[in-house]
Amino acid sequence: MADVATTVERSRVLSPRVTQSKTAESRSPLTLAWQRFLAHRMAVVGTLILVLIVLYIVIGSFAVSGDKANALNLKDKWLGPSIEYPMGTDAVGRDVLARTIYGGQISLAIAVLAVTITTIVGTMLGEIAGYYGGWIDAIIMRYTEAQLSIPLLFLLLVLSKFIGNKLPEVQFLGSTVSGSVFVIILVLGFTSWMGLARIVRANMLSLKQQEFVIAARAVGARDIAIMFRHILPNTLAPIIVSATLGISNVILLESYVSFLGVGVQPPTASWGNMMDRALERLDTAWWLWFFPGILILLTVLSVNFIGNGIRDALDPYGDRQR
Repeated sequence: MADVATTVERSRVLSPRVTQSKTAESRSPLTLAWQRFLAHRMAVVGTLILVLIVLYIVIGSFAVSGDKANALNLKDKWLGPSIEYPMGTDAVGRDVLARTIYGGQISLAIAVLAVTITTIVGTMLGEIAGYYGGWIDAIIMRYTEAQLSIPLLFLLLVLSKFIGNKLPEVQFLGSTVSGSVFVIILVLGFTSWMGLARIVRANMLSLKQQEFVIAARAVGARDIAIMFRHILPNTLAPIIVSATLGISNVILLESYVSFLGVGVQPPTASWGNMMDRALERLDTAWWLWFFPGILILLTVLSVNFIGNGIRDALDPYGDRQR
């Protein structure tokens, strides 16, 4: 009787643990990833900051017209922050608040479009190289190594200088966009995929030997179906993290070349070329560099925080390490 009572008592003590274990196992991977992301405080803070910045440039475009961002008003030039101009004016009387709104649209559009191109190219080449191997893998990887030897910043400066000014201006989101914007998008998009291609190739080499891939081949699945329906979903974690962190890199690169005067060209505003215009009165007209600079800083930090949070959330061993 004592042994029976002891067994019953142990079962009562262990039953909550068993129930919790079953509950944890019943949660979907997406639910677990979302809970891990919410547990990452800096990722949540970064998400809130990024949402506020996006709302600022989206809602602001409805409150402030695009013409105001480029409207010249020489009698109001070099004015500091005030009720009429909350972020002051520049050397030709343009409203800095309006230019940060429409400049943010250009900066974020460049980042998203360039990273989209990078993600597509890097994922495709990495998958093909890793899945087929052999001479196909050798050619793609040698080309990747050749691309890595080209200094990206130098290439971006040269092409923006000699090609960007020759392209016609177009209307985008209610504002005039210079041809240099498209040069920056294409250069960054087609010259930043090498790291992602290597990551995808390494995962492909590992996953194509797994049992589920062998089973798919056994039932007659085509190579394209195997790559995109079976292997690619298991490679999404590093792809998403790379794309997220790539956005902050593109924003910084665009700011570099625009600050040097060969990036996004007037009349198009971007956060980078707004800081270039601030060089005329760097010490006295502090508002010209402070507001676009703080927006660049907050955007890059928030995207990096989100990328770190996604990386930890998609880590299958995250719960075990905790």
